[in-house]
Amino acid sequence: MSILYRSLLEEDVKPGLLDHFVRYQKTERVWYAENGQLREKEDSFTDDWDREKKNEVIQSLKQCMQGGGTVIGAFLGERLIGFAAVEGKKFGRSLHYLELSYIHVSKETRGRGTGLELFKLACTYAKQMGAEKLYIGAHPSAETQHFYRKAGCVPAKELNREIYRREPLDLQLEVSLDPF
Repeated sequence: MSILYRSLLEEDVKPGLLDHFVRYQKTERVWYAENGQLREKEDSFTDDWDREKKNEVIQSLKQCMQGGGTVIGAFLGERLIGFAAVEGKKFGRSLHYLELSYIHVSKETRGRGTGLELFKLACTYAKQMGAEKLYIGAHPSAETQHFYRKAGCVPAKELNREIYRREPLDLQLEVSLDPF
């Protein structure tokens, strides 16, 4: 069965959307910034969304869409196996950034290129919305950072303090939308 990618409609983003989505991620190593350099260190923790967190994410996705952004879903049959959200409000000194607020692939379907395809679709959408760069407050795990580096992301030239304050351990990244 092939994966279908499509923009979600507001009526798609409802309770139960993430019931079968497995956010689970065990982290053993993280990247962090120190004196302007990126370094790697051991740090063991697990991310796993419970029902309450899934409901918070659903509300956040709704707010994204209501604010002019989009949510792109990856479906295997009827089941959502991945999603990316691009916020609708530009920011930065030249208003050239849009934020990639979410990109996740369900644990059991990782390693198939779904995340990279969602990332490319998010970049294409952001460029169509007039952005020059996509801004990402990126999870510090070594695996996540490898994903973003492979996708062409670099440390953000401008720091968005609001995004940084939400998750101060995240690395602030950007990617140019020229190739998209």
